[in-house]
Amino acid sequence: MEKELLRELESLVGSEWVVSAKEAIEGYLYDETPPPLRPKASENVVVVKPRNAEEVSKILILANKRRIPIFPRGGGTGLAGACIPTMSGIVLSLERMNSITVDSENLMAEAEAGATLKDLIEAADKAGLSFPLHPGDEGAQIGGLIACNAGGARAVKTGIMRNCVKGLEVVLPTGEILRLGGKILKNNVGYDLMHLLIGSEGTLAIITKAWIKLQPRDAASATIVIPFEKREQALGMVPKIFQEGIIPLAVEYVERNLVEKVGKSLGLKWPCTSAEYQLMIILSEPSEDALLGVLEKLLGLCEKSGALEPIVAETRKEQDEILKIRSEIYSTLKPDMVDILDTTVPPARMIELIRIVNELEKKHGVYMPVYGHAGDGNLHVHLMKWDGWTDERYDELRRMIYEKTLELGGTITGEHGIGYLRKKYMEEVLEGKAIELMKAIKRIFDPNNILNPDKVLP
Repeated sequence: MEKELLRELESLVGSEWVVSAKEAIEGYLYDETPPPLRPKASENVVVVKPRNAEEVSKILILANKRRIPIFPRGGGTGLAGACIPTMSGIVLSLERMNSITVDSENLMAEAEAGATLKDLIEAADKAGLSFPLHPGDEGAQIGGLIACNAGGARAVKTGIMRNCVKGLEVVLPTGEILRLGGKILKNNVGYDLMHLLIGSEGTLAIITKAWIKLQPRDAASATIVIPFEKREQALGMVPKIFQEGIIPLAVEYVERNLVEKVGKSLGLKWPCTSAEYQLMIILSEPSEDALLGVLEKLLGLCEKSGALEPIVAETRKEQDEILKIRSEIYSTLKPDMVDILDTTVPPARMIELIRIVNELEKKHGVYMPVYGHAGDGNLHVHLMKWDGWTDERYDELRRMIYEKTLELGGTITGEHGIGYLRKKYMEEVLEGKAIELMKAIKRIFDPNNILNPDKVLP
């Protein structure tokens, strides 16, 4: 980076917060995207760490004037390469903007973009409230969770980030600071720009602060692991759960060989060993009596659905260990993996998607591990490293799974987003007019295309 630019950036945020040494920027170049697929990052970047929205504004004004790409960065936990700096420019890290205050009377948290999911969970808990959504890695930052509209295991009952965010402070690529919404539950003024920015993956504006809805803590919870002899049986039970009027906090599909492998790596033990295909269900209710009533109804449904003997974890320690194992499946598979798909179908059609996966496994003589958020139809199919496979063969298989997913009324990504990896499939999912409108919106927000260029739009 040219010295003049570095001096200008230092004048805006202080020399301590402008980082350009090669060894110091390495940790800001990549995210959790599988290495075989992720794009190569440019090393000709400078990392800048502003302290507030005003400093972000000044950085963007400078970058817009000089046509310098800006790559917003949160906790680096993304899986689609959305924060990787694919060209020379500025990596804008929000890590210093990490304060959280809780308004207990209005059940709201005011969180800066660099605060982590762990920070938010702990702040809510300290105030006697809860943030029940759990999108995964607790090192993920609030700005990134919102920019990618994160979901995760607990989205069944409480929704995804879009459902939790009630207000945003953002900085436009041209430097203006906007406040959209706030501590209000209803807002019907004009076009909903806030929800346009949620899920925009850092291409339209920089999120600097959010107002997030919290909930009273439920008094009672339990985690149930339900084993089945067939994948179809496990996934076939999911729609029946909701038809019975049971709304769990989470409904996850896992496979025993995977969770046992993960548990062993963590020094933990998966509690259910009686069958290969399993549902992990988290119940959370306002009282012990309410929990027992729901649990009784769920166990009765297990009998009707052909399940084997369920395992019920009631203590917080047991429940936390089960969730910990589930959360670490990706990390365990990652060294031997080429891609993690994020396909989502209507929940009642998951059986058909699994059937297609089974057929492709037999046809190609490979094993594709599957797990995911069965409660909302979001399954993660893994393409592993197979001997003799080329990029072209992987892409052919990927396209076959995408094609069948779309036929089932689904979509290619339910929570990971488009980022860099999925751009080339956008035109297969959306009509040309929809992409044309998205490009027009991008030009209005970002006329010089400085903000996370080379991402999302084909």
